[in-house]
Amino acid sequence: MVVPDIDQDRIPAHVACVMDGNGRWAQARGLARTEGHSAGEKALIETLDGALELGIKYFSVYAFSTENWRRPVEEVRFLLNFNVGILDRNRDYLHSRGVRIRFAGRRDWRVPKRLAKKMDEAVNLTAMNRTMTLTICFNYGGRAEIIDAVKALVDSGITSDKINERAISSHLYYPDMPDPDLVIRTSGEYRISNFLLWELAYSELVFTDILWPDFRQKHLFDAIREYQSRVRRFGGVDQ
Repeated sequence: MVVPDIDQDRIPAHVACVMDGNGRWAQARGLARTEGHSAGEKALIETLDGALELGIKYFSVYAFSTENWRRPVEEVRFLLNFNVGILDRNRDYLHSRGVRIRFAGRRDWRVPKRLAKKMDEAVNLTAMNRTMTLTICFNYGGRAEIIDAVKALVDSGITSDKINERAISSHLYYPDMPDPDLVIRTSGEYRISNFLLWELAYSELVFTDILWPDFRQKHLFDAIREYQSRVRRFGGVDQ
């Protein structure tokens, strides 16, 4: 897909997104917060379609954090059931487009069996796809991931002199996943919110005032244009 002013040779390999603003979008329209989450589903599929057209190989989304359990019980219950529905409604479509679906987060902590079953079905169905890898961060926290990596290192019997960045990276949830080149956060918030803390050390961050249910392909393209306008030094200097 040719998009004006986007350099096809500088497409980020991995884009990650904090899909924020669903509740505020609904409240501004006099709707229940849960209606905002429902509206966000369309934004997700449209955004993934745009990413596929550009040839982005990895796309990660923050679907449910370890902190989201603090929300009202009714909203948590809705989100858990809603994520089952998202998989039911979109799994086959994403599979037809060559998307590999994976989940990052703590599967052994509070995730309902029905949802875990749907997650496994999506993973197994799409396991051989390689057009894009969609990582859904569910019951996920960046600090939790680092803690789990350190625990795995300790359990492996490693000595302290062997612990370095490579050792920790190799015990993250998906060591084969490249670090995000670009992280997008919607809704005008300027926080990381415990998302991919280890992986985004050198990611380019783009913040937009667009509420997630209103996010569309054109906003993804705008974020990539912003990404391409920057010089990535990785701690060095321009040559």
